[in-house]
Amino acid sequence: MDSRTEPADSASESASEPEPPDAAIPAAASPDTAARAHPRPRPDPHAHPGADPDDTAARPPLLRELLLVVGLFVVYKAGRLLATGHTDEAFANAHRVWGWERSLRLPGEGAVQATLLHSDPLVHLANTYYATVHFPATAAFLVWLYLRRPAHYVWARRVLALVTAAALVGHLTFPLAPPRLLAEAGLVDTGQVYGPTVYGAHPATDALANQFAAMPSLHFGWALMVAIGLITATRSRLRALWLLHPLLTLLVIVGTANHYWLDAIVATALLCVALAVVRPPHRTVTTVGARQARGRAEVPVPDRPELVGAGR
Repeated sequence: MDSRTEPADSASESASEPEPPDAAIPAAASPDTAARAHPRPRPDPHAHPGADPDDTAARPPLLRELLLVVGLFVVYKAGRLLATGHTDEAFANAHRVWGWERSLRLPGEGAVQATLLHSDPLVHLANTYYATVHFPATAAFLVWLYLRRPAHYVWARRVLALVTAAALVGHLTFPLAPPRLLAEAGLVDTGQVYGPTVYGAHPATDALANQFAAMPSLHFGWALMVAIGLITATRSRLRALWLLHPLLTLLVIVGTANHYWLDAIVATALLCVALAVVRPPHRTVTTVGARQARGRAEVPVPDRPELVGAGR
């Protein structure tokens, strides 16, 4: 009789053998599986070539935006013209504002103007900046956001609309003659003396603009929003330099005697309220991070060979 024991069956042997290390590693996902797990957003055929695909979904229809912006501008201009004719009230408020600034010990507007008056070309340049930069710079800002940062465009447009509406209320309820018209200020109307100017020689007969709408200063409020919007929507290390635009605008509006310091302060306060009410879009990832994540999802992972029977 053979004394050798029977060998264990194959099932028992397989169960008792330790599993090789590589056997616990799942098979690599195929490129199709990765693509299904991380679908790439479909590009907008009407998007700007440099636009981020993650932003194109928020872009509103162009025609609707054009009609909306033009409509808001027409309403604002019409509202400003409704405030004309309050000459006595405008000059009374000008005396009050001038007194408030002296009580607050704010620097005199004449200090800035004295610097400009040292050079005729400098005064002319300041007048040109005041007359020509305000609207084109804001329009270019909105167009760029619409093409490159649609979500930020909607946010900026809402903030600008809210600030402009509040300013219109201020112009209607608190007509204010600018310091260039206030004899007590002793300032020069640089627009009339050196040119160019967007205002008529006599405010009461000016049919193109309301010269008694000094407070708040939309020149400064819009310029500050342009800087804040570009700093928020971009990632450049030098984006803080956009603050030079509202700083230069402030010096121009004060130096040309078109606005008081308080006009810019009130505009800043209104902008702060609008920014608190209308929150900017939140990005879960930056543009660079999103592109890197999509790039990793699209790179095919090479299949790892299975070690069948390794260690046996």
